[in-house]
Amino acid sequence: MLRRPRELGPPMLVPLAWTFAAAANAGAVSDHTLFIAHVVMAVMLAVFAVTGRRDMREGTLRVWWSLIVVGFFVTAAGAVGFQVETASDLLLGVALYGWMLLPAVGFLDTGRRATDGGVYLAGAAGCLLGAGITAVGTFAGVDLAAVAGPAVVGVAQTAGIVDAAARS
Repeated sequence: MLRRPRELGPPMLVPLAWTFAAAANAGAVSDHTLFIAHVVMAVMLAVFAVTGRRDMREGTLRVWWSLIVVGFFVTAAGAVGFQVETASDLLLGVALYGWMLLPAVGFLDTGRRATDGGVYLAGAAGCLLGAGITAVGTFAGVDLAAVAGPAVVGVAQTAGIVDAAARS
């Protein structure tokens, strides 16, 4: 019953999430809204991990299932980061950079295994590039990087997940 939504949900949710992240970094989304989004995403990841476990036991699907499980904790860290003052920057950084970098691991594995894995390798490179843009911009005080970095990651991850959905 949930197989089709599990296959088609990510190609819609990934670009939505990164558009939301870029908008948040531009100041267009409140912290409370971001907190709610993190809670909703954590619940969705937990449901996805539980319902998808049976179908994701081998090969690259197992790698992606593991990343989803780790991503649940990364997302939960972000939700907690919106509710505490102590260590909030650390927890929010774990959420942001975790989701920028975790899929790069999956894309590298998928690209290595796929017959024509160029889009996945490019996706991994885009994740790293976007995280780098965000980090450099954060430390250098370049506001545009806070939007550009997530945008690069969003394009890279969307390309990979759309290709994967089309192949399944």
